Amino acid sequence: MSVGRLRVAIVGGGIGGLAAANALSQRGIDVRVYEQAEQLAEVGAGVAIQPNGVRILRRLGLGAAVESRGSRWTDSQYCRLDGTVVAPMLPSSHGPIDYFGMYRPDLLDMLLTNLPGDVVRTGHRCIDFEQDDEHATVVFATGARVTADIVVGADGIHSTLQPHVAAAAEPIHSGSTAYRGVIMTESVSWPPGTARLWMGEGKHFLVYPLRANQLLNLVGFVPTSARMKESWSAPGDPAELAREFAGWDSTVEAIIRQVTQTFRWGLYDREPRPTWTNGRLTLLGDAAHPMLPHAGQGTNQALEDAVALATLLEGADRKRAPAALLAYEHLRRERTAEVQRRSRRIGTRLDAPDRQAQHRDRELAGQWSERAWIYDYDVEAAAAAVARGGQA
Repeated sequence: MSVGRLRVAIVGGGIGGLAAANALSQRGIDVRVYEQAEQLAEVGAGVAIQPNGVRILRRLGLGAAVESRGSRWTDSQYCRLDGTVVAPMLPSSHGPIDYFGMYRPDLLDMLLTNLPGDVVRTGHRCIDFEQDDEHATVVFATGARVTADIVVGADGIHSTLQPHVAAAAEPIHSGSTAYRGVIMTESVSWPPGTARLWMGEGKHFLVYPLRANQLLNLVGFVPTSARMKESWSAPGDPAELAREFAGWDSTVEAIIRQVTQTFRWGLYDREPRPTWTNGRLTLLGDAAHPMLPHAGQGTNQALEDAVALATLLEGADRKRAPAALLAYEHLRRERTAEVQRRSRRIGTRLDAPDRQAQHRDRELAGQWSERAWIYDYDVEAAAAAVARGGQA
């Protein structure tokens, strides 16, 4: 790291960590990313990049990559389990909307290749953290010690750095688990840009395209009392997935018949954290605000964190950097807490019992204003206002 510029060390080389590195580097801040794995990799699954996230990727210089490697949603519908259409997921009256299905490994690769070649260091597993008034130091299992002006914990829901900020929060089990998988779109003749979410009592099934409509992402949410491990990559049984959705719309059954590998994902979140920052250490993404996937905002909120943090650190020097971290926390904490709460409510709505289906359907038909609060938010503008001494 150079001597003159603010030095930032990011622990965690996932999407949030690499997005933060991109945003910081773009603003001339000296940044390094330390990842415990020997090589960067993401689980082979999909993520919905929604308008608030696409806006950020475009400003990071990745708009063309999103367009070419993503799959824009052009026809998206909520349906009952028999295939009856309930409501559009994205209203056509608003015109084309920046809403893309992305293959997670593609998004990680885009963020990585957009960085200078010396930014990311793999094989660095964080085991400890120290700080004083002037510096922060990360200690790695190799014995290496890295000192910086700021350390960012972007190391996920099981963050090693989070306990250095506040006592770890207890995981809250949602009562459901998700089966995730990816198949070739040609195997079911899936129309480009088409997304569908089928709903039944206690369950729902979501599909949307990835990788320029070559791949089809599928997620089946089912109830469970089993407290399985919080993991994106625990193996699942395609036969169990098929049994869970037997008798649903024939399209759902046809998609599931193509699944040869699936992963089970235990769905947990946490109560919103009261603090993310301790001196020269702050948190980002799932380390700060783990949320259920039902609003599709986990990755998008990590992208917002990344740009907010970079914008507020841009004008800071070593002395003022801790105050900038507190401003970042203040700006982000309540918004992400509300997205956490909305994610829970959306999951409850989608899995409503049959007797509440008509009420659920009416809510879905009028949900655009609810989503607009998320989609229309410009985090960079909000952070810039705080940096100028204004209000977010």
